[in-house]
Amino acid sequence: MQLRYVIVYVEDVPKATQFYENAFGFAVRFVHESNMYAEMDSGQTLLAFAHNDMLKMNTGLEAQGGVKTGFELALTTDDVHAALHKAVNAGAKELAAPAEKPWGQTVAYVQDPFGAIIEICTPMG
Repeated sequence: MQLRYVIVYVEDVPKATQFYENAFGFAVRFVHESNMYAEMDSGQTLLAFAHNDMLKMNTGLEAQGGVKTGFELALTTDDVHAALHKAVNAGAKELAAPAEKPWGQTVAYVQDPFGAIIEICTPMG
């Protein structure tokens, strides 16, 4: 078994893909004609967005607005400062400036316009 994709529920799927393309350079791989679902190339694991209504349709649960807690998206890059700057310029909210952690990794945090927490960090090992 392998993790193939991560789905983030949002109010506006096209706006989400536009943000992630501008902020992180991910390419749109697939958009359903309904604009209720899209996938983006982000390496081995795809990043997908589904409209909040799909969560209710598929599970009966209501999507929560505001800060999405309980998970974060971790994106690796060799230049955390530049990636943070690009993300903020695309509309992300800076939560924590780049800092070198005791284990040698540089890490920063932003929040996307839809509430997801994103760690921008250097690769380990």
